Amino acid sequence: MQKELILGKISQAAKILNEKNIDMWMTYVRETGNIKDPMLDMIVGTNATWQSAFIITKNGDTHAVIGSLELENMKSVGTYKNIHPYLKTIKEKFLDVVESIKPNKIALNYSVNSSLADGLTHGLYLDLLEQFKETDYPKKFVSSEEIVAALRGRKSPAEIKLIKEAISETLKIFDEVTKFLKPGITEKQVAAFVQNLVKERGYELAWDSEYCPSVFTGPDTAGAHSGPTDRAIEPGHIINMDFGIKINGYCSDLQRTWYVMKPGEDRPPEEVVKGFNVIVESITKAAQELKPGKEGWEIDQIARNYIQVNGYDEFPHGLGHQVGRAVHDGGALLGPKWERYGNLPMLKIEAGNVFTIEPRLTVDKYGIATVEEMVLVNSDGCEFLSERQKELLIIKS
Repeated sequence: MQKELILGKISQAAKILNEKNIDMWMTYVRETGNIKDPMLDMIVGTNATWQSAFIITKNGDTHAVIGSLELENMKSVGTYKNIHPYLKTIKEKFLDVVESIKPNKIALNYSVNSSLADGLTHGLYLDLLEQFKETDYPKKFVSSEEIVAALRGRKSPAEIKLIKEAISETLKIFDEVTKFLKPGITEKQVAAFVQNLVKERGYELAWDSEYCPSVFTGPDTAGAHSGPTDRAIEPGHIINMDFGIKINGYCSDLQRTWYVMKPGEDRPPEEVVKGFNVIVESITKAAQELKPGKEGWEIDQIARNYIQVNGYDEFPHGLGHQVGRAVHDGGALLGPKWERYGNLPMLKIEAGNVFTIEPRLTVDKYGIATVEEMVLVNSDGCEFLSERQKELLIIKS
């Protein structure tokens, strides 16, 4: 499965190179056990020790210039057609391969806007300049940002299937959490319960274990990217949890919200219900406008404005990000035009993109209401990949 996925993405990359009028894309690495280029798993499928160049051309040729000790491993991985091992120096084989391609544009993994396209370290960039110092190739370097955004963003049917599996298993764990929640247990106990389920079922967490899951109960909780604390669940609290898993290399990222009933309550307070419903409706409105050709800031603005006109402060983050092999994947972001997001909110949304939609708001004296769903952009709109939460989950005291 892994080899077929990589070969599929390499074929897709060649088409994108033609689309962007770029002759070759080179991922240049070394000691990837220490520093790993974010694209290596998607387009190579193995690590490298010595200086190594993995090249994809717009006509679909692939070249791996690698240390001789890694030749047999590269053959067994089977993702690159032309393998060029070297012993004492990469330079001669490297230049021969590049000369055979005669590129006018060479895409490298550096980027101001996208961390996923910024895997080339400064030291290796200087090394490349040294390798090419007697040539004019450095004048032909361009960022691989557009290639990476398209390749990671345009999900294949096989990738979508794996994402759907991760979502399905994540929702099963949320169901277990609903049964587990009760007054008196702490955010850390909820997180430990979830992490034990993930381990028992043989999955990986989608992000760092310190805050996957993130669990928040009641008012005045820690920030959205904080880990669980010793705060105990109490009647009258809104609880929310941000959680995702990785299965077969692909991630989920979902959030759900509960309300803990106070003694004598037969339904949640009106202000809690209102806040939750505003979140649900903001997701619906954003999804209705999410389609190819739109820019991410336009979709963010729909949900952000709806929440604000209903009397709540704007949420302090983007509306949604792409998900795939990484939990923050792809290029285009559903986010506001804030400086910290660079050009990502202005990129065009494309068919095949998988996004989260995750607005939030504060219900005074009760906590944070938030729901996070995952959607797939198709040719004329989007479809929900996650079964939506449209009603508050209720925990009885």
